[in-house]
Amino acid sequence: MPSERAEVQVRPGVEGDLKALTAIYNHYVRETAITFDTAIFSPEERRPWLLSHPEDGPHRLMVATDADTQEILGYATSSPYRPKPAYATSVETSVYVAPGAGRRGIGTLLYGALFEALAEEDVHRAYAGIAQPNEPSTRLHERFGFQYVGTYREVGRKFGRYWDVTWYEKQL
Repeated sequence: MPSERAEVQVRPGVEGDLKALTAIYNHYVRETAITFDTAIFSPEERRPWLLSHPEDGPHRLMVATDADTQEILGYATSSPYRPKPAYATSVETSVYVAPGAGRRGIGTLLYGALFEALAEEDVHRAYAGIAQPNEPSTRLHERFGFQYVGTYREVGRKFGRYWDVTWYEKQL
């Protein structure tokens, strides 16, 4: 019996995905405090971000697509945790699911593919910051073995209010 998950494929992101990925991200910029960016991006402005995630290495971009339509349903990334060289074996991870595509297990599929890809890389720890409240993201990260590290209180201001960010880590 096929499940909805069977209708979703996960693959590395490519430059042709840029417009759709930018649209997904801009939704979160405009509508949520999930990202602390406050101005939307053009695809051209997001190009350096996309190009910083090659198909191999510790900084990856995984994309979920509808198997029939090839519509992009979400993406997950591992990015540099901090710019200083001693942090090179740590990554910060994130997942964004397209509006209307939630509750289909897409975040789980994306993280599964991302961590499988990272298993062969020289990466020791993954970190994730989650603006609160965000119970679905907290559950997803805990399901993948992330453990709570601490909370930065009122660290970001967006939509006229301050937001806390909880931090999680996972040994790889």
